[in-house]
Amino acid sequence: MNPRYHEFFFSAAGRLNQSVIDGYRFILESGEVKKSHLFEGRYENIYVEREAIPEISDLITFWIDSAAAVLGMNADELQCGFWFNDMRPGDVTLPHTHNDDDELLSGVYYLEIPENSGELVLYHDKQAIRIQPVAGKLVLFSATDEHEVSKNLSEETRLSIGINFGSRRT
Repeated sequence: MNPRYHEFFFSAAGRLNQSVIDGYRFILESGEVKKSHLFEGRYENIYVEREAIPEISDLITFWIDSAAAVLGMNADELQCGFWFNDMRPGDVTLPHTHNDDDELLSGVYYLEIPENSGELVLYHDKQAIRIQPVAGKLVLFSATDEHEVSKNLSEETRLSIGINFGSRRT
């Protein structure tokens, strides 16, 4: 494992990912979403209330447990915010960081990944680390590391979920 990032695989991805994808697409069609970060003609962040997709609760538990292991914290000390990243053919995600607030860790979880639909590229100390996405994979990395997603060269949509972790506020 590279010390700059950590990978985990969700054992129930085969069963659960499609339910989350279906829930997301249903909510997206209803228009009950919040969108932000309009770049290159695409909203990079699409927010859905977690209650709108009940199946996502198992994923959230997995994400928080994984982040707690990386941070050496108890899972009940963490909270996460998440958004969907829906990349059509030709789309990219521009270089950015997630260190705007009190983020302790950032991550991405892959739902639907066509071949040649773009890689996660992390930058650290002028080094580019390219990570191949796989459905069911969670990648966690420092919120201060600049990162981007290369161009979706497939003819299909790529769907992932961006995540930020912070300390639970009491």
